[in-house]
Amino acid sequence: MLRTVEGVYQNGQIELTDVPSDVSDRAQVLVTFLDPGKIVPVKLRQSIEQLETIAGIQQGFEELNAGLTRLLSQFAREMQQKYEF
Repeated sequence: MLRTVEGVYQNGQIELTDVPSDVSDRAQVLVTFLDPGKIVPVKLRQSIEQLETIAGIQQGFEELNAGLTRLLSQFAREMQQKYEF
């Protein structure tokens, strides 16, 4: 799983702006310190979205390799039922 969460480092501590509910108390993390003078919020958000997209694709491949897939026709039926069309 790869999830990017913003936070602030202050006084030797990292305070996250949002803690995902499905993260355990002892989760391994990677921390990247950003140069405040070079942060462009729009580009930062784009980079985070790209990382999340890559993680989603990776998860899809893992599910495919584990045989956790279904037929396209089954998926189409499920969507028709869910959205009533």
